[in-house]
Amino acid sequence: MADKTGIQWTAATWNPTTGCDRVSPGCDHCYAMTLAKRLKGMGSAKYQTDGDPRTSGPGFGVAVHPDALDQPLRWKRPRRIFVNSMSDLFHKDIPESFIAEVFAVMAAAGQHTFQVLTKRHARMRSLLSREDFWLDVFLIAENQYGGSERAWPLPNVWLGVSAEDQPWADIRIPALNRTPAAVRFVSAEPLISPIRLHRGHAYCPVHDFPGGFCSGPCPDLILPDWLIIGGESGQGARAMEIGWARSLVQECRAAGIAPFVKQLGSRWAVANGGNGKGGDISRWPVDLRVREFPHGADDLVH
Repeated sequence: MADKTGIQWTAATWNPTTGCDRVSPGCDHCYAMTLAKRLKGMGSAKYQTDGDPRTSGPGFGVAVHPDALDQPLRWKRPRRIFVNSMSDLFHKDIPESFIAEVFAVMAAAGQHTFQVLTKRHARMRSLLSREDFWLDVFLIAENQYGGSERAWPLPNVWLGVSAEDQPWADIRIPALNRTPAAVRFVSAEPLISPIRLHRGHAYCPVHDFPGGFCSGPCPDLILPDWLIIGGESGQGARAMEIGWARSLVQECRAAGIAPFVKQLGSRWAVANGGNGKGGDISRWPVDLRVREFPHGADDLVH
């Protein structure tokens, strides 16, 4: 956990769990797995569990850290917090009871905004749609932290899914749109192929058309509120074409989704004399210099 971070769309990170397993092409060059190996070698206590070498690595086995649970409660100044920058909260090996503990802390720490990003869309949707789960969350918050506002979905929690290419966008975004959430977001990072957000992703809870969405204009459609766009960085980085990012920004404008272009990637940086991640916004094409937050969100929270 860190009170400061270099991730442009958040202000702090909190890791009550660590470790993960690769599940899709966006995981191929996972920065967290590389970092976990380094932290294990440095003797960091949180990174001594090894993962399956086929899908994980040294220091990157899934582990829970109860001693880290109350960290956000000790941060009094409101800030935006990325939950599990070194893990996936909905990984199958994280006990449901511990996930409830994490949500109880978020419920009790109402001064903060929490951003939860997952590639395990199915477990997220299933768990957060269950009444018994959120009742457990409120019970833990009351018994351990003195209570919280009893509102579900939690108003200070943003839920997101990764969508690195069209096949995974077609699976994860509909699941996100069917998940109870105050704010929904999609992380198209690393963007390794062109994607469209609206190819059957607009879930309508009122009109049950084939595929679960309305094909025409409908006031009841549910869309993501926010889209993060980013090229890949690091060794072996795959290229993100500028046209892919530009198309997504235009699609966001048309749909009322807030776009946040995080970086253009290492391949673009090498070709254009930028920094290693292509994150120097002053060098970008003007139309891509956009870093917006969801409508109504306080983007001055640090």
